[in-house]
Amino acid sequence: MGTVYVTREDAFLGKNDERLTVKASKETILDVPLLNVEGVVIFGRGSVSPALVIELLERHIPLSFVTSTGRYLGRLEPEMTKNIFVRRAQWQAAGDSPKAIHLVRGFVRGKLKNYRNILLRRQRDRKELDLQTAIACLEAAIGSIETTSALALSYVEGIDSLRGLEGAGSAAYFSCFDSLILGDTFTFTSRNRRPPRDPVNSLLSLGYALLRHDVQSAINLVGFDPYLGYLHYQRYGRPSLALDLMEEFRAIVVDAVVLNGVNHPYLTPEHFTTELLSGAVSLTREGLQIFLRLYEQKKQSKFKHPVMGKQCTYQEAFEIQARLMAKYLMDETDKYPPLILK
Repeated sequence: MGTVYVTREDAFLGKNDERLTVKASKETILDVPLLNVEGVVIFGRGSVSPALVIELLERHIPLSFVTSTGRYLGRLEPEMTKNIFVRRAQWQAAGDSPKAIHLVRGFVRGKLKNYRNILLRRQRDRKELDLQTAIACLEAAIGSIETTSALALSYVEGIDSLRGLEGAGSAAYFSCFDSLILGDTFTFTSRNRRPPRDPVNSLLSLGYALLRHDVQSAINLVGFDPYLGYLHYQRYGRPSLALDLMEEFRAIVVDAVVLNGVNHPYLTPEHFTTELLSGAVSLTREGLQIFLRLYEQKKQSKFKHPVMGKQCTYQEAFEIQARLMAKYLMDETDKYPPLILK
């Protein structure tokens, strides 16, 4: 089953013995064993019974709340794991730390290399496209990652330089994201959010919100404090470490799902609505169900992990990368390898 996504506004989630039930309009629309549930995401104003809340906490199953337009609101999760050793290593690396720079270098390198590989594949498939400028910019940023952090005079200078390279590489990638979209039904001009004002940005924002739920669940399971990160600035209530680890998964999970949805096309313009006052674009209920199905299929698809050398799902890869990060921080390995797929 994986993650249960509830999209009905009038849905009521309850517990019946060892099963999770979802009812709407006095009808049972879902009845699954809790043993098969890895997470629950509620869109809109669905309600949850106290008995189910207790059961989810006891089973360490995260429950996240997202608006009907896909904006992440928050989550309910069990007590932090008892692995104090992971958190101690995480906190010891904070601040002026070579380990922090090493991790940030890995997050940024992984993200930009995955961006580059996507554009290289697209260039091979569509030789009439000219993506060389963006690819060259990404390769220049990747080549500067090691040099920049090695020559930095301080921790702050090193991290800020890496943030600058990440920003430049992301800008280059999204400057030609429209070239990855087939046909002329959907177009992409630039990245916009809060609110997203076109269908493609709406899908990207929703996908990143779902990815945040999954990655934060993985780092909580390993024992990290999700609010202490290294790449993203620390702010009240921001799960910076989850956002850090998300970076290497953005292109290979969410962007891949978005392009799959609009290129086949599983999604059409009729699956989107626009809010008159704010201009926010969001999916219809039918469109949301299609996108959630595509996202879950992607998470459960398998690939050969380049470091572990074995088949795993993307859902499993979230936890694998979190555990590799923990091993590095606890001096069990001498480096952190980001997930890079060709």
